[in-house]
Amino acid sequence: MTTAGPSPSLRPGDPEETAVALTKGTAGPAAGPGGAAGRPESGGEGRTLNVFSHAFLVLWAVMAAGPLLWAVMNSFKSSGAILEDPWSLPTKLHWENWSFAWNEANIGQYTINSVIVVAGSVVGTMLLGSMVAYVLARYDFPGNRLIYFLFVGGMAFPIIVALVPLFFVMKNFALLDTYHGLILVYIAYSLPFTVFFMAAFFRTLPTSIAEAAEIDGASHTRIFFQVMLPMAKPGLISVGIFNFLGQWNQYLIPQVVHVGDADRYVLTQGLANLAAQTGYRGNWGGLFAGLTLAVLPILVVYVVFQRQVQAGLTAGALK
Repeated sequence: MTTAGPSPSLRPGDPEETAVALTKGTAGPAAGPGGAAGRPESGGEGRTLNVFSHAFLVLWAVMAAGPLLWAVMNSFKSSGAILEDPWSLPTKLHWENWSFAWNEANIGQYTINSVIVVAGSVVGTMLLGSMVAYVLARYDFPGNRLIYFLFVGGMAFPIIVALVPLFFVMKNFALLDTYHGLILVYIAYSLPFTVFFMAAFFRTLPTSIAEAAEIDGASHTRIFFQVMLPMAKPGLISVGIFNFLGQWNQYLIPQVVHVGDADRYVLTQGLANLAAQTGYRGNWGGLFAGLTLAVLPILVVYVVFQRQVQAGLTAGALK
């Protein structure tokens, strides 16, 4: 009787020999302690770091979403139920709190005023800021760096220092208690950050496309609006979201230049009035309903543009 050996027609390295060896369980190096050949055993440090990171993310989510969920929950409760147990779930949905906040507390009118002001200021900020940033980032001229650092220094300037001079300037130009006056102030307030952000973004864009358009006879204005600005869309969306959040939640500036006509109050001023009235009336459910209504537009904008914001923040690092 002869012992069966490897087929003479099979040479080492042939696919047939590898298949036979795999069938017999003899192919490849021996499995290590981790169960796979050559695979290092995962230590406890990686698992500990993973558990710590997940715990931190859960804690951060609770801290961020907890107050909002608490406000939404209390907006459906009566004032007595809120004072008795503010952490309990509502036993009955009090929709009259939302009706009170929208109609009687004028949150609806204040929301419309904020939409008008913020829409105009964000568009103006993005247009002027992107134009200034493009010139500072793509053209060399005397004073370029000085102008750029003046804008950067504007981000460190405390707005509270300029409130009194701002009031008299707005008064002299008859811009107090007007939508366009508040829009101009918001634009001036948001330009430093917009120029700083967009200048860095424009520097990352390739110059070859702009040079090709210039060779084809395109003017500087056409190159900016039809070539460079569409390429900077991720950065524009990102900085636009930041400007929207900052201007929507602005409280100090409207309190100085927008206080004469209560019907023109923005949302932050309306919420402050509602909080003051709640201290006397005790309508805490209406106050929480007003707070929820003020937060909803911000959540909608972020959910809609979430991917664009992330793309804009990482675009400069990926180029």
